Amino acid sequence: MTTESTFIDHPARRLVVTLPRPYDAACEHFETLVPEADLHRFYQLGSWQATLELAEINGPHGFMRYYRSDVCALMAGSQSLWKATQYLMGDHTIAERAFREDAPAVLHTPLPALIHADRDGDTKLAVDQPSLLFDSYGDPQIAEVGRELDARLAQLIALLGGDVPPQLRAGQGTRTGAPR
Repeated sequence: MTTESTFIDHPARRLVVTLPRPYDAACEHFETLVPEADLHRFYQLGSWQATLELAEINGPHGFMRYYRSDVCALMAGSQSLWKATQYLMGDHTIAERAFREDAPAVLHTPLPALIHADRDGDTKLAVDQPSLLFDSYGDPQIAEVGRELDARLAQLIALLGGDVPPQLRAGQGTRTGAPR
């Protein structure tokens, strides 16, 4: 048994994308595109194949919601006046592919995301770029999961009406941004 601790520095890139809808409508649209994970049904399934099939149905656009928090309600009474909703979104069937290679890889899935109204009233989606997080494991199978999540995130941003950041376009997930 190894008793050594390991410390790994890794880069992160926060993507902040303007969405065309007002805050409340953007949250509603997001929650339609990223439906709540039906955990009760997932827990009842008897095979991984059934889990894969339900994930396709439950998350038709590549993501499901595992958590939602109205940040404003949590900050009630404070001096913070932002409108903000925090989410954890992902697909545990893709997370499993990283988990089987290295358990700590699930630290990055589900992905935290935030929809908020900025000081000017514009609605923004903030999320870290998945591929940079998964690249830090130095494992090609885990890195592939990050690239797939980049592609899914790009699709979601497009469906939300935002401009897809160039860093999410195919081949732009590496630290340098160089094509693969």
